[in-house]
Amino acid sequence: MTAADMLATDFATLPDLIHAHATEQGSKTALAALEGSIDYATLDTLMDRVAAALQRDGVVQGQAVAIVSASRIEYGVAFLGILRAGCVAAPLAPSSTPESLAAMIADCGAPIVFVDVEAEAALANQPVSATLVRLDTDAFAAWLAPEGRRPAPVAIAPGDGFNIIYSSGTTGTPKGIVQSHAMRWAHINRNASAGFGEAVTMIATPLYSNTTLVSFLPTLGWGGTAVLMKKFDARGFLELAQANRATHAMLVPVQYQRIMALPDFDSFDLSAFRLKTCTSAPFSAALKADVLARWPGLLVEYYGMTEGGGTCLLIANLFPDKLHTVGRPIEDHDIRLIDEDGKEVSQGEMGEVVGRSPAMMTGYHGRSEASAAAEWFDAEGRRYIRHGDVGRFDADGFLTLLDRKKDLIISGGFNIYPTDLEAVLSQHPAVADCSVIGVPSETWGETPVGFYVPHTGIDAGNADILAWTNAQLGKTQRLSALHAIDELPRSAIGKVLKRELRDRLAETAL
Repeated sequence: MTAADMLATDFATLPDLIHAHATEQGSKTALAALEGSIDYATLDTLMDRVAAALQRDGVVQGQAVAIVSASRIEYGVAFLGILRAGCVAAPLAPSSTPESLAAMIADCGAPIVFVDVEAEAALANQPVSATLVRLDTDAFAAWLAPEGRRPAPVAIAPGDGFNIIYSSGTTGTPKGIVQSHAMRWAHINRNASAGFGEAVTMIATPLYSNTTLVSFLPTLGWGGTAVLMKKFDARGFLELAQANRATHAMLVPVQYQRIMALPDFDSFDLSAFRLKTCTSAPFSAALKADVLARWPGLLVEYYGMTEGGGTCLLIANLFPDKLHTVGRPIEDHDIRLIDEDGKEVSQGEMGEVVGRSPAMMTGYHGRSEASAAAEWFDAEGRRYIRHGDVGRFDADGFLTLLDRKKDLIISGGFNIYPTDLEAVLSQHPAVADCSVIGVPSETWGETPVGFYVPHTGIDAGNADILAWTNAQLGKTQRLSALHAIDELPRSAIGKVLKRELRDRLAETAL
């Protein structure tokens, strides 16, 4: 069956699609990076050798195999080879603590872990019984099955595990989100009109992130080229995009912010771009407008969850008056808003976002109670995933997010949404970046406190910025304190780590 035939069916697997591309266009570049590239024929052969080696080492279908490494071609090969063996890929964040990495490896039960030099060092003193295989040395080539060796074929069903994505990796043991082949097929198949078959896609976020996989996987599924960045930097991204005549990119808001802030941004030739997407964190209307004005191609924002649920889509070019929203639910995705009692709210009212779609997690690995807590069922018994966000639909069906439910500040009985305060604070000319958190207060229960990164060359004191901001806020919204900070703590995909800001305040209070 050809790749086109597979893509027209109700279900196909990514390993089979890549094999079809290798047969039909074997010399086309599949994976590229600064250090080189491989074509589809080579990728297909290497996937066979990875799968055969896993089977040789006793790894059976359905078992998890972990990866802890910076992005590189060998990472992509290992990830895809794991799938061909019928195993479940468990990409882990290298930025996690050694203890957390060891806990996640134990949680998923991986007998083999692919690592780079930094990950190997991090795990050196941890109680990890898995075999470590280095990706960044000749050890990987030595571990592979011999050239020409093919794995024993495995039959993959739609409900079989594709990957486990861990929800975080900073402290404790994160929850492993199990995603099936059917869920990933939905991600590939829904991109029929996105042009991924001829795409040169910039992969500028880590491969352990779901944000990355929702562009990486469709690129390979449709037969395009994925260009991997080991580590993001704004100028390096533009140079690599220009050199490769990049057509597609998935970036998080902070990456757009840093790219657009470069004084010579307009000197780069980005005319080949057809599609830029964004997800994972709040994307300000002003930044969207700047990208629309100066960067060729469509700008599309996705709102959704790693766990699945519902997805909203905003084609910014078509709706310049809706840039403050995250768009409308896409076809076959049902998003509703519920109150504290689990009842649906009326149109125009605020509520917690719950969603249902063909792309939903199986559950949290080994955590039935956590899985149940993430679910909501409607009157007909249909399963939805709780998004954890608070939002409101406008009269046109566009969703405006007000905040994360867990970040909501309740001060003196009033609900305060940090995003509202951040929107005001960010408008001060001396503020380059900012975040607002809630902290305990004996008087009010909680009170909002702001952090900001000063703009270089603009002199303004905390007191002046605080007064300016509070003058534009309602009485119950006002910041009780404001702190300058060199850089906001962010995850690898750009989310502000508000827990670290709270920890910083707690430490200074000791």
